[in-house]
Amino acid sequence: MKTPLLGAFTEPKTDKHMLGPIQKIDFPMRRFEPDEEVDICVVGVGSAGGVLVQRLARAGFRVVGIEAGPFWDTERDWVSDEAGSYKLYWNDLRITGGEDPITLGANNSGRGVGGGSVHWAAFTPRFHPSDFHVLSADGLGADWPISYEDLKPYYELLEKEMPVAGPAYFPWGDPHGYPYAPHPLGSVGDILVKGCSKLDIPVVPGGPVAILEGSHGDRPHCIYRGFCIQGCKVGAKQSTLISHVPDAIRYGAEIRADSMVARVNMGKNGHVTGVTYFDPEGHEREQKAKLVIVCGYAIETPRLLLNSACPGFESGLANSSGTVGKYLMVQIGNIVLGRFEQLVRMYKAPPAHAMTEEFYETNPKNDFIRGFAIQTVGPLPIAFAKQMMVAKGAWGWGMRRVMMDYNHWAGLGVLGEILPWEDNRVELSNETDRYGLRVAKVTFRLHDNDKKVAAAGVKKTMEIMYAADAQEVVQEARYAHLVGGARMGSDPHTSVTNSFGQTHDIPNLFVCDGSLLPTQGSANPGLTIQALAARTADYIISNGTNLLSDRPGITSVPNPPVRRDLSPVGTANKGVPRIK
Repeated sequence: MKTPLLGAFTEPKTDKHMLGPIQKIDFPMRRFEPDEEVDICVVGVGSAGGVLVQRLARAGFRVVGIEAGPFWDTERDWVSDEAGSYKLYWNDLRITGGEDPITLGANNSGRGVGGGSVHWAAFTPRFHPSDFHVLSADGLGADWPISYEDLKPYYELLEKEMPVAGPAYFPWGDPHGYPYAPHPLGSVGDILVKGCSKLDIPVVPGGPVAILEGSHGDRPHCIYRGFCIQGCKVGAKQSTLISHVPDAIRYGAEIRADSMVARVNMGKNGHVTGVTYFDPEGHEREQKAKLVIVCGYAIETPRLLLNSACPGFESGLANSSGTVGKYLMVQIGNIVLGRFEQLVRMYKAPPAHAMTEEFYETNPKNDFIRGFAIQTVGPLPIAFAKQMMVAKGAWGWGMRRVMMDYNHWAGLGVLGEILPWEDNRVELSNETDRYGLRVAKVTFRLHDNDKKVAAAGVKKTMEIMYAADAQEVVQEARYAHLVGGARMGSDPHTSVTNSFGQTHDIPNLFVCDGSLLPTQGSANPGLTIQALAARTADYIISNGTNLLSDRPGITSVPNPPVRRDLSPVGTANKGVPRIK
């Protein structure tokens, strides 16, 4: 065949916004007037913000999404290169400290439309029913103001909207199946399955992962080249940039990129009136809105609420409980690496494609509560070199020898639960950024239970590596997945919002992102965050008349119905029947 299937190769079209080699936005975006009041302003168009702008625009609201980073054109802006993907992460100044400080940036913070979903590995397990009542069951942590059953229909919706590929039967938590077939195993998945099978540990291959196993609409299938966390130029991996934002624009939402929100503005009646932000040229602007939803994630959401302090809210907005910024969590994310005689080539598959949650739940035989999952990972050479420097002290010629052996190594990740502790927190530093705004100061330390979970997870993962015939096994201690900092709860004295993200103090100010989570389980939080956003959207839609009036504190529909007609075009009622 001399001619490509889709025609001859040409230069990128300047009149089209490309989101992959095929997917594009080729219709105009609505532009609101500078002094025009909108119904809803969404601050941060990431995992939660992308879902919110899409659903609220489809429901007929006048919506603006303001995003600090770029509106990515993936064909022009992205490269399949580790170093070249640096701009996908939130790399602005932040101060981090404490006994066990968190590394911020590539592993847990995104910048640009799509947010962290642009560079997530796309593992999409659900939280377990037990995650929603940890305090009641185990005496530590916190209880959610909702149950698993409240979120289950939204898990099912988002698994189709992303969509998620995975096993026909997933045995842990609330056992269920997935709407699209699992991915074939890469060599690292083979190693996890082999090691678990020898030790009689249940394991699932092929997902669950929000990466296309087959083509879907105008998105091609995965080609198994391993650049998932550097931004998927193929368009097979889900991010809200490609799954929800185009539909939001089609239904009248405006996305205002490269615009940094400085503060949420308050009116004299105790309600928010909009936001002040810096436009791409650095000019200070105001966007008036009847309702504001902050979706800046676990660092930037508390930072914005604290930076918005004003008369009557001297400690920050929505902070009468004093909990804004507190109970910050990460997950244990240690990487265990094994060297094998045979070639592995761990880049030749999505990093996320096999896992076990056999050790997720509290086991009375342990001297700690809660647990961990074990997942495949696929570090590319730069990340691998850093891991080997930490794990083996490799340097100089020793590092060169290790790197020449890269294709013989496999990586497995421990994903362990760290409990919410009040002393792990986000505050404001006296340092300022380029806009003159005080930056976040993050303080973190591991408590005894956290350390025990980490040690148990590493030990079990090493056992699996050796059972799979690894010749050498090493590990790097690290963290994954920031959540918390503006948690939901039933008690206004100990939480920031109610179960829908509506702040207890200011009825027309919402928070919707990973900062809402009271606990985090041992599951990747991306699916849960997007499911919570869909649930919040249903609440706002059902109560919109009051929320957008001068009586936003009146709730007419406390338990809104699940709206199944708001999914992006081409995603509803797709996939194979589910195993219940």
